[in-house]
Amino acid sequence: MTMSVRGLPSTLRRRYGPFAPGVRHEVLRSPSPNISLVEEIPVIDPATGQELCTVVSANAELVNSTIDHAHSTFKTGVWSRSSPHHRSSVLTNLANLLEKRVPEFARMEALQTGRTIREMTAQLGRLPEWLIYYSALLRTHQAFVTPTQGKLLNYVARIPLGVVAQITPFNHPLLIAVKKIAPALAAGNSVVVKPSELAPLSVLEFAEMAAEAGVPAGVLSVLPGKGTSTGKNIVSHPLIRKVDVTAGTDTGRQLGSIVGSNLASYTAELGGKAPIIVFNDADLKSAVNGAAFACFIASGQTCISGTRLIVQDAIYDEFVALFLKKIDSITCRIGDPLNPKSSMGALISTHHLERVSRMVEHTNGKVIVGGKRMKGISPLDGFDLSLGSFFAPTIVSDIPLNDALWREEVFGPVVVVKRFKTEAEGVDLANDSKYGLGAGIWTSDLSRAHRVAADIEAGLVWINTHHRNDPSSPWGGMKESGIGRENGVEAFEAYTQSKSTIVNVAPAEESRVIDDWFADAGDAKARYG
Repeated sequence: MTMSVRGLPSTLRRRYGPFAPGVRHEVLRSPSPNISLVEEIPVIDPATGQELCTVVSANAELVNSTIDHAHSTFKTGVWSRSSPHHRSSVLTNLANLLEKRVPEFARMEALQTGRTIREMTAQLGRLPEWLIYYSALLRTHQAFVTPTQGKLLNYVARIPLGVVAQITPFNHPLLIAVKKIAPALAAGNSVVVKPSELAPLSVLEFAEMAAEAGVPAGVLSVLPGKGTSTGKNIVSHPLIRKVDVTAGTDTGRQLGSIVGSNLASYTAELGGKAPIIVFNDADLKSAVNGAAFACFIASGQTCISGTRLIVQDAIYDEFVALFLKKIDSITCRIGDPLNPKSSMGALISTHHLERVSRMVEHTNGKVIVGGKRMKGISPLDGFDLSLGSFFAPTIVSDIPLNDALWREEVFGPVVVVKRFKTEAEGVDLANDSKYGLGAGIWTSDLSRAHRVAADIEAGLVWINTHHRNDPSSPWGGMKESGIGRENGVEAFEAYTQSKSTIVNVAPAEESRVIDDWFADAGDAKARYG
């Protein structure tokens, strides 16, 4: 059914339900005879505060039945033991379907997250690459034979884990889901996804599309709901063999304790407080443009957001002046996120808006621009910013190192700026954080770039750029920013386990002597191990 959103046609439905065997969107018009689905969660457009639709939450009964079914499906081998070539073909089909629907998905993402349509179109346009990468990996990834003593053939294959759970966030709903789903499906697992209750729509639609592409029923399920109930029920289930989560560090710790008690595998991409070090010899215009992208893309709601600008003293004043001009340009072009000319979107919710506002209000630093909720009419397009959760791009200077804005993840368009003198001081300031996900370095000195990158305690370091990502490039953090890596061969192998098969290739006559450990004569030729 076509709805109207802001006077324009929309493919959104009025009501969504879990994507699980026996419970599809079309049957949710009336209660299921077997599953009592009672809680409905409203999905709100952060730019207007208006309800887009409702999503039926998966209760404990549905969680259990879905995981049980996923396990049964895994045991049948319909996907888990299908050939790599078959799984590769299905992922290619899915990539092709997704590519055709990018404009539709981009609009859906902009509506449910409040991010600009320009951002979402650019981001989602690259998503088929992840499916194509793992499709290709299936056709090229090889098992191996280990060197062994004696006449033994020891070959090692990688086999799927079983039923795996994925907990995905609101800020990049479909991007992060696909980054996790693609390697998990490629490896042959059954996958259960719990998207953020704030932005679940694109993941639910993607699961339907995966079925159309040829993913068998029960192999990919999506169970919407709150993390404290649905999410906890999923990761606590004893049949879950791996949990892959993108969330805040506190949530990651809580889930990790549950996963550990079940002796399951765990990957966690958690919080961040990315430093951006700008040296005196940096190309100033490029550094300002790059820092603005690092700081304000997604309204600062990314774990690798450049929240700590660390600028060398000789260019500090000029850099800050140019950065302020860039912020003025961004601020005056904030409007309707569905407007392709809008520069920055809203925060995800009024609750989050209030949290960011409180953190800025309580800082001991000096707010030199922004620092408040945006209200009134946009000069760009007349959009009423008062309706949504818009927060102005903000810079805070003179920040103490014990201030919450320096130490804690804000997840908003709030940047602190700090001056440094020597390279060693800049590195020390960059590493002065419990997090270690991303970092940026701006310099024209090639030797310094490599030297400083090696010293930065982060899983991702960009030099003269920021937030570059590719399906082949490992993505993950150090310290309290997480465990394990997304992307690349490393992610694929994390969704598998090795299995050694050891074959005795010696003739029977020889084996009778070598393998008879308890021979009457106690033959010294008998092999041990």
